[in-house]
Amino acid sequence: MRRKLRMGMVGGCLSSFIGVVHRMSSALDNEIELVAGAFNADVALSKQAGEAYYLKDERVYGSYREMFEKEKQMPEGERIDFVSIVTPNFLHFDIAKMALESGFHVVCEKPMTLTTIEAEQLVSLVESTGLIFALTHPYSAYPLVKQAKHTVQQGDLGKIRKVVVEYPQGWLATAIESSGNQQANWRTNPTKSGKSGSIGDIGVHAQNLAEYITGQKITEVCADFSTYVSGRMLEDDANVLIHFDQGAKGILYASQISVGEENNLKIRVYGEFGGIEWHQQEPNSLILNLLNKPMQVLRAGDNANLCKEAIKNTRLPGGHPEGLIEAFANIYRNFATAIRNYKAGFESENADIATVNDGLRGMQFIDAVVESASSNQKWIKLIS
Repeated sequence: MRRKLRMGMVGGCLSSFIGVVHRMSSALDNEIELVAGAFNADVALSKQAGEAYYLKDERVYGSYREMFEKEKQMPEGERIDFVSIVTPNFLHFDIAKMALESGFHVVCEKPMTLTTIEAEQLVSLVESTGLIFALTHPYSAYPLVKQAKHTVQQGDLGKIRKVVVEYPQGWLATAIESSGNQQANWRTNPTKSGKSGSIGDIGVHAQNLAEYITGQKITEVCADFSTYVSGRMLEDDANVLIHFDQGAKGILYASQISVGEENNLKIRVYGEFGGIEWHQQEPNSLILNLLNKPMQVLRAGDNANLCKEAIKNTRLPGGHPEGLIEAFANIYRNFATAIRNYKAGFESENADIATVNDGLRGMQFIDAVVESASSNQKWIKLIS
C-alpha cells in the first residue's frame, strides 16, 4: 500500500490540548494524514477546526456518527483507515465501539472507558473484528523507557524486589474548575471523567509504566484517597501500596495538588543486583546502579550502549532533547506499521503499543484502587 494512512479524528478542536499533540505526532513520520474529523459537538466549532486544519469541507462532520456512516460508504482508497479519539473520557466507549463496528482501526486516549464492563466489551469487539486498537500511553514510548524494560528483561537487575512510581502535579491545588478552566472542569466531574480523579487521570499512566518496565502485573492494592480542595467530587491525591504477580512490592502515588510540580512522573525499580531510575521531565537519561559498581547514566543517542528497541525509538542525535511529541509519534509509527501489516494480510509482530487489553488492565486497576480507598478494613490503629 503506497500511500499515507488516512486518519479521522473525534475531538481535537482548536481549544483542545491533547488534540494538538495527536495531530503533530501522527504527522511526524509522513505515514499518516488527517483527512476527516468531528472535532466538536458544536458543528460551527467543528467546521472552524476543519478549516484551520485545511480539510475539505465535506470531510468535516458535525458528529462522529455522521463521520462513520459517510466514511464507510466511500471506496477503500478514499475513506479513513482509522480514527483517533481525543475526547473526554465519558465519550470514549461509544465512539470506539461504533468505529470498530464500522470497520475502522482505533487509537484512543486513556482511560479507555468509564467502566470495566465497557472495557470488556471493547476487548471482545477487537477480538471478533481483528482490527488494530492502540491506547495512548506515551510514557512507555520513550527510548530510555525501552532501555529500562530491556535491562529488566535481560536480568541485569536480578529478581525485581521493589517498584516506586510517582506522578505528582500541582495544577489542581486550587478549585480552578469553578472559574471555567475547561481541562479542570471535565477532569473533576465524575460524569465525564469516571469514578476516580487523580488515579483515573494520571495514576493509570504510573500503573502502565510500572507493568511495562517490570513485565509484572499488579495483583493487589491498598489505597488511601484524599480530596483536599473543598467541594471537589473526586480525589485529588492518592497513595497506593501495590503487590505484583512475581513477588515484587511497591508504592504508587498520584497527586494533582502537589504545589510546584509540573508533570513529574518518575519510576525506580530495584532488584537483587541493581536498580534503575527514570524521570519523565528528564527523559533522555536512565540511571543504572549495579551492585558494587559506579552509577551509570545511559543517554538517548548513545547507540553503542543502548538496546535495539531504544535505538529504534530515538529520533535525534545525542544531546538534543526529545519529548512528548516524539513519544506519541513512536506510538503512531508502530500503529501505522501494524495497520499496513493488517492490510497486507499477515499478522503483525509485537507492535510495541498499548492495546485494548492494556485499557482493560487500567480500568481493573482503577476499580480496585477505588474499592480499596473506600474500605476501612485495611488500617490498624496504634495503641495510644
